[in-house]
Amino acid sequence: MDFLLENLKELENCSETDDSIAFPKDQIHTVLEDLIFLRSFLVKIADQRNRNGKLQALWSRVMEVAHRAEFVIDSIVVGDKHEYLERVARDIQLLRTEALETYDSTMHDCGAQRTTQKSFRIESKCRTPMLNEVLVGLDDEVKAIIHSLIRGSKLLDFVSIVGMAGLGKTTLANRVYNDPLILSHFYIRAWCTVSQVYSMHSLLVQLLCSISSRSPDEYLEMDESDLAPKLFKLLKRNRYLIFLDDVWEIKAWNLLERALPDDANGSRILFTSRIRLQFKPDSMAHHLRHLTDEESCKLLQKKVFGKEGFPPTLGKVGFQIAKLCRGLPLTVVLAAGILANTAEDCWEEVAKSLTSSIVLDDEYCMMTLELSYSHLSDDLKPCLLYFGAYKEDENVPVRRLLWLWISEGFVRKTEEKSLEDAANDYLRDLVDRSLVMVSEQRTMGGAKACRLHDLVHEFCVKIAKEENFLHVILTGTSNPLRICYRNARNLMIRESMLELPIARRLLSFKEDDLGFWLPELLRVLDLGELVFHGYFPMGVFLLAHLRYLALRTLGVTFIPAAIANLSRLQTFLLRGNGEDCLLPKTIWNIKTLRHLWIADSYAGFIFPVENLEVYPGLDHLDTLSLAIDPSSQSLQKILTKLPNIRRLRCKMTESREEATRIGNGFLWFDCLSQLESLTLLYFDIYGIKFPLNLKKLTFVYNKQPWSEIPTIGKLPKLEVLKLVGCSFLEWEMKEGEFPSLRVLILREWLDFRRWTASSDNFPRLEKLVVHWCTELEEVPSCLGECPTLEMIEVKRCSESLANSVKQIQQEQRDMGNEALKILIEGCVDARSSSEEEEESECGSSETEPISSEEESESSEEEEESESSSSETESISFPPKKKQKKESISSQGV
Repeated sequence: MDFLLENLKELENCSETDDSIAFPKDQIHTVLEDLIFLRSFLVKIADQRNRNGKLQALWSRVMEVAHRAEFVIDSIVVGDKHEYLERVARDIQLLRTEALETYDSTMHDCGAQRTTQKSFRIESKCRTPMLNEVLVGLDDEVKAIIHSLIRGSKLLDFVSIVGMAGLGKTTLANRVYNDPLILSHFYIRAWCTVSQVYSMHSLLVQLLCSISSRSPDEYLEMDESDLAPKLFKLLKRNRYLIFLDDVWEIKAWNLLERALPDDANGSRILFTSRIRLQFKPDSMAHHLRHLTDEESCKLLQKKVFGKEGFPPTLGKVGFQIAKLCRGLPLTVVLAAGILANTAEDCWEEVAKSLTSSIVLDDEYCMMTLELSYSHLSDDLKPCLLYFGAYKEDENVPVRRLLWLWISEGFVRKTEEKSLEDAANDYLRDLVDRSLVMVSEQRTMGGAKACRLHDLVHEFCVKIAKEENFLHVILTGTSNPLRICYRNARNLMIRESMLELPIARRLLSFKEDDLGFWLPELLRVLDLGELVFHGYFPMGVFLLAHLRYLALRTLGVTFIPAAIANLSRLQTFLLRGNGEDCLLPKTIWNIKTLRHLWIADSYAGFIFPVENLEVYPGLDHLDTLSLAIDPSSQSLQKILTKLPNIRRLRCKMTESREEATRIGNGFLWFDCLSQLESLTLLYFDIYGIKFPLNLKKLTFVYNKQPWSEIPTIGKLPKLEVLKLVGCSFLEWEMKEGEFPSLRVLILREWLDFRRWTASSDNFPRLEKLVVHWCTELEEVPSCLGECPTLEMIEVKRCSESLANSVKQIQQEQRDMGNEALKILIEGCVDARSSSEEEEESECGSSETEPISSEEESESSEEEEESESSSSETESISFPPKKKQKKESISSQGV
């Protein structure tokens, strides 16, 4: 309803002479006043409606008439007749009268209840989402599975984890997959999610993306006949571990078998399944058991209170609730999500709600999910159901998800926070309630990618369909507000859309051969893998209500001026284009724009700069991938038009030789007071000014003098620093530098030989990542004295550097610090020719891979996973002139 109220206010404020308004202004005002009253009425009865059938029925009728009013008004805006508006206005007035009468007759009883009962809900606890799920009672299983993987036959063998849904198979497998013993034993690890619907092509692409640093787009365009030999070549003569999650039938293995070599070197296949599948007669299967009541209670306590135990007053009821969960970790976690947001004196009510005679565990989980769902606020319910648009087990890029929520109108405006921050709070609330799992984390904290458990996803699809909220089209149609096309090849939009006149959102995540007739009332359009070669689909510019537009293009070099017709557009996202894209002058007229992003790390939007002073600024723009023509000397002028940018990726469009034309090599970003994250690619820098608010900085193959590094070190709020492809030979740090830095990532410093630091440097450092610094002999031992350091990750460096890291860890252990973790991969001085060949394929060929910063399938975020996760993607940069060996793997969102 908030979206409808916003639209009505816009219409009311428009001039009476505006041709876009096809109905009287006083009628708009009347409908607006009545709906504002009904909106306040819904807020008042929110806590009572679930316990009062009359209020619940009235609630449903109010929402139904609000949807009808939204449809009628939106239709009038695009030119339809307004004959139904008077009828809707009359229905709204009648509901207002009925609401007053109902409220007067029921509030007395509800008020009496409020005096005897405290609120069932309390404020959500503010916790940082954790990637690693809590394991209780499974330590022996972890050890046994690791033993099965690293011991036994040298022939390729299988180890399975078998159990029903909700027992924690994937959580256990992920813990094993990222165990230090596994990291050191297997030279290559790869993973893929199989699920019930899969193809050989999708499995091969997933496996290759988890190994190689090449772009996923490159693999998606290849045939299976080319992908299988490529995977075989990567794995040949290397000891590898392949993790296949959620396998339902042996056929999945049969599809992959020829692509996985058996060199009798101890390689293994680890898979999870609800079914006992015998890939080999003597393959090892680990059957997960249910938790005991005591283990369930311990898990519940950890999820609700962390390291603290149950308060004395809650011990008995806590054990009772844990026992009702019947040994299913998923049910325990869901119950913990409810309790974490429930006043302690209301725990008895939760225990009563969980009491049931249902015996089937899957059904019991569904009942627990219904309880969790009923306790969500009305703001959170559509956010959870939206996950039903994604495939089961799919990793969902968080930034893209939040942009969609905002465009849908799910996120309520507040004066205190931006829409993006408010949306992130919504997600954190769902994570805190254990309905959503974080699968990847950002370097600056928070979630980078998330997913649902199978049963939670099944629940979302079911409820979304029942409420006509979302329909996933495989066969047949209904009349929902949101449609998601997937796994339905050669399905024409025209055939279905003629029967879907009120559809507002179209999400297509697969390569469907879609026709191009679109409903006029669409607000969200994501055409997923459908590629537009060399042209822009002009039909989208007729969608006057569009707020979110995501397209996959190839070779498009400019955006038509007609994009200004989309006067409400908030998010414009291009994927796969491969080239910089010139925006029209009319782009400055779209005042609602919040996110302008090209997902390719090596591409950006070029802003028009002629007569720049006559155009208004884009005051709401939050996220931008920008490309700068070095001959235009326009960077400074453009930045002044974007005062509220928080995330900026800026790259040079031409060769390095032209770069000094931009302000003679001086870059001034200090005018962007809100800027938090900045990525610079391929610049020659002689001087630079940063805003003091900057929290994350990424340099990628820039040329800058050594004198600029101390400037960076003085930034007071800088938390994440990523330096890629620097040409410095030495780094001698000065006292007091980097006072707030938490994460330092050094990649491809190919000539970097000596690093000097003291214990006073990096007082808050938590994670150090060193990749492909092949000449660096050691990490400064004093970094191990940093009191906050939690992890050092080293990949493809010298053996001496790896030994220095091990020495730091040993010294920390000798001092009683067991918390410091190290991850070391591929650090040897002499490699076989086959290893070098594999290394070339995995990123050391002539590419310039790097992480990009925000959106996702190839790259939504220029973020590195906070901890080793099996769920990663990689992207690659095209070769640049005069560049040495380049390679970096990155994480997508």
